[in-house]
Amino acid sequence: MWKNEESTHKEQIRLDCGRWCHFIETICGAPRQNEMRLGVVRRALELVFFHNESIWPAKMKDLISRSCSVIPDFITEKEERSLLNEIEPHMKRLRYEKSHWDNAIHLYREREQRRWSEENEPIIQRVRDKSFKKGDAHLSYVHILDLHKDGVIKPHIDSVRYCGDVISGMCLLSDAVLRLRHKDRKDELIVDFFVPRRCLYRMGEYGRYEFTHEVLGKDESFFNGRPVPRDRRISVICRDLPKAFVEAQERAKEIAAHSAAAKRDGEATQNAELA
Repeated sequence: MWKNEESTHKEQIRLDCGRWCHFIETICGAPRQNEMRLGVVRRALELVFFHNESIWPAKMKDLISRSCSVIPDFITEKEERSLLNEIEPHMKRLRYEKSHWDNAIHLYREREQRRWSEENEPIIQRVRDKSFKKGDAHLSYVHILDLHKDGVIKPHIDSVRYCGDVISGMCLLSDAVLRLRHKDRKDELIVDFFVPRRCLYRMGEYGRYEFTHEVLGKDESFFNGRPVPRDRRISVICRDLPKAFVEAQERAKEIAAHSAAAKRDGEATQNAELA
């Protein structure tokens, strides 16, 4: 009887493995041996919790798994200390704000940083390499968000004016719970991601545009019924360029190319007439 139950359990994990294939490959790279993949699936499933799972359309769950992910232990304790040593002196000069321009954040301070130390630049590049497709244009400035232990990030969808398809960040100093709600069914289709300290979390494409996201305050910070203690938390966030900006760049290139071609044609015609 026990063996039958174990077989059923393993078969269910194998089925889940198919659904979470992209998530697994994000963490591990190329698919590996079956037993290793099963172990990764078990760990992956511990990081995501679907509320009201029975009403979730299978396709929607698959899209979430493909567009949103968490990679635990993305950086080491030493790398976290190195980042904090560079970030903290600047943050200490700022005061915590009680309201954001779009009312999305309470008790926070933030800044943008373009240049990083020799030790930390490779860490930032690692985030970009893991988060964006090869050739994607991304913002050169990294967004640093310092959330007070009593702070909260309310449900919102980031404006397309300021970033594109992908928002990807390292979580420093504290664990947290990232909650996504479907923009049209906010009280029904809810999924939580456990984002442990030193992880890399990524929201992109479908999860980025069709769901609001929030970071639960300390009184609501539970994951699958278990409390997740919240402290001060710093996010180091990389974003790709807004679509409108990329499209404008492409149009500008086309116009420049057309102008250059027209100039060459004009010069060729003029030279022919002189000859």
